Amino acid sequence: MKKVVLLNYRLFHYRMELLNRLRKVCADRGIDIHLVHGQATKREEQKKDCGFLPWADVVVNRYVSIGNKDILWQPFPAKHRDADLVVLMQENRLMSNYPWLFLRGLHRSKVAYWGHGRNFQSTRPTGLFERWKQLLVGRVDWWFAYTDLTKAILLADGYPSERITVLDNAIDNESFVADLAAVSDARLADLRHQLDVPADAQVGLYCGSLYPDKRLDYMVAAADKIRAALPNFHLLIIGDGPSAGDIKAAAASRPWLHWLGVRKGIEKAEYFRLAHLVLNPGLVGLHVLDSFCAGVPMVTTTDARHSPEIAYLKDGENGLVVAGDAEVYANAIIDLFQNPPRYAQLQTRALADAQRYTLQNMVEHFADGIERCLNMERKF
Repeated sequence: MKKVVLLNYRLFHYRMELLNRLRKVCADRGIDIHLVHGQATKREEQKKDCGFLPWADVVVNRYVSIGNKDILWQPFPAKHRDADLVVLMQENRLMSNYPWLFLRGLHRSKVAYWGHGRNFQSTRPTGLFERWKQLLVGRVDWWFAYTDLTKAILLADGYPSERITVLDNAIDNESFVADLAAVSDARLADLRHQLDVPADAQVGLYCGSLYPDKRLDYMVAAADKIRAALPNFHLLIIGDGPSAGDIKAAAASRPWLHWLGVRKGIEKAEYFRLAHLVLNPGLVGLHVLDSFCAGVPMVTTTDARHSPEIAYLKDGENGLVVAGDAEVYANAIIDLFQNPPRYAQLQTRALADAQRYTLQNMVEHFADGIERCLNMERKF
């Protein structure tokens, strides 16, 4: 069997199902998948997002903290030196990547990157760190790109298309789909009664962490304008975080704005069933898939610092991507509420795209790319 080693400096809980499925699919193709991971840094432990896989090789990372950054070295087990392919996470701070990138002649393994192509949240997209990342793009034999947006970046950097696999990054939404289906009409009526939301109300929903990159002030300003034009409009806000105080203050003077705190599982699904649109003017990431699964179109903005998954949101097809201030954003939502046929088109396409961006499809893309890489000559 061919041997492939995935190096993750730590194991995120939301990647566990992906890795389990990938291991099985690859085994069926005669490919032996191994995962090597270390631990979260002290700074990252607070997120409590680490997972566990009994078949993974766990190593002890070494790291130093410099300002608000952690620089890491991830050891590589000697028993995996016979790997046919090693897949690295694309991060500048992983010092252990550099021997793989610059000492290619000392390794028998092919080397691949799994990443975004750029830091989409960088405040200095043309700064030294991003230019360094760009310089290293071509030093690998293969690229596992998060989305089509990452592929476009790689092509612009001169990386060959035939060595790129677009994964269509996804998470396991099967349980969320099941939760949505389990919400009864009676439960929705109860929620409307508890929140004092009329049956004919236009309902917006925000679901995610509350922090500045989410542009929450912009969202509240837009919501005020929507409410002025549509007196039955209500905004539900699910989530918590550093900016929760701002949301609580806004809700105190707006009885139609409801801060609900963190909601998970079927409780989260209930509010998606109650909503008509997802308002997310700030950073968009994987949570766009919740919008698709629920058939609740998302409305965001062109100029937020989005993650690569913004590529899934197609303006005027499965949601809206608005350019302009809070008034422009509000007007786009008001127009959509007042145009049921157009809204229905967005809703239908969102539901259809939920079938494309699935974890199983991501697994198949990943396995296909691994197979193609193993069968192709080294780039160097």
